[in-house]
Amino acid sequence: MNVNATASIELETLAKRASHYLRDILHLAFHHRENEKAIVVYDRGCLLSNILEHAYRLALPDAIFIDFNELPPLEIRQTLDALEPSDFVALIQSTNFRLDAFRIRVELFKRSIKVIEHPHLSRMSEEEAPIYVDSLAYDAEYYRGVGRALKAKIDAAPFGIIESAGERLHYGSAFESAKLNIGDYTGMTNMGGQFPLGEVFTEAQDLRAVHGRLKIFCFGDVTYKINTPEIPITLIIEEGQVVACENSTPEFEHILSLIRRDEGGVVWIRELGFGLNRAFSKTRTVADTGTYERMCGVHVSLGAKHGTYGKPGFKRSDGLYHVDVFVDTDRVTLGDEVVFEEGSWIV
Repeated sequence: MNVNATASIELETLAKRASHYLRDILHLAFHHRENEKAIVVYDRGCLLSNILEHAYRLALPDAIFIDFNELPPLEIRQTLDALEPSDFVALIQSTNFRLDAFRIRVELFKRSIKVIEHPHLSRMSEEEAPIYVDSLAYDAEYYRGVGRALKAKIDAAPFGIIESAGERLHYGSAFESAKLNIGDYTGMTNMGGQFPLGEVFTEAQDLRAVHGRLKIFCFGDVTYKINTPEIPITLIIEEGQVVACENSTPEFEHILSLIRRDEGGVVWIRELGFGLNRAFSKTRTVADTGTYERMCGVHVSLGAKHGTYGKPGFKRSDGLYHVDVFVDTDRVTLGDEVVFEEGSWIV
């Protein structure tokens, strides 16, 4: 069998698997009905975009399919403008679609249209395609059960501790009300967002109450891909800011220098993200940081940018950086209760 034939078989196999997962998402998370219109906008710039296009054709045989690179922007706009509330759009993007100043997902949300966005697919290698497909599996009982339980514990916890390879990071204050990305849009203004799913996130109410040491095994670099150093990097954190590092690398120091240069000489710790997606782990990775942040485990963000939570003294326009770093997590404690251990959430 030649290489092209082998690749074709792999694409078909992965597309069929993905279509099964997408049907679950459309039914269980989006409550999509046959009488509601569906549009899939795609490109064919990488293997993953081709797999997802084929998967949606299997999952939504009556949908309208638009090749983003084949139609003029005005015609794409006109097709999207014909949609009604509760209709559905999937955006399959090797990079990130732009229609001049028209922000597709934002504008569709304003009209109560459901949206799944698969951006930056070309950042991931062909070898990572099966992992990405696996990440689309939607176990509603797991995501909703663990997600809601975590939110309840986060919202009630007076403090928390992240233990990482012998180090401890202390959260000495209560947490902001946690946000959920679990495929349950009950009571939410918008239905959808960037996929895959699987995250609960918060941050300390008092950022300066965060202190200690944190070991990270990878981080998002300037190309928005994960960078995994040979030796995990230890962050030393005082009053919510990274003040020093051990076993750092030139690439990581470059990130820190950019943040310090543009954000007043300091590097804040802000988001505390609890990833739920079991397709991703410390050893089972994909290159795109925005996708990998759903990894089952813990990540925090470096930099002042975090649009979800306002803080005294932080202007939204001042925060330029939100760099995800991934924790070599042993244990997470909220209050006096252990909620993560041995690679799994135990709520």
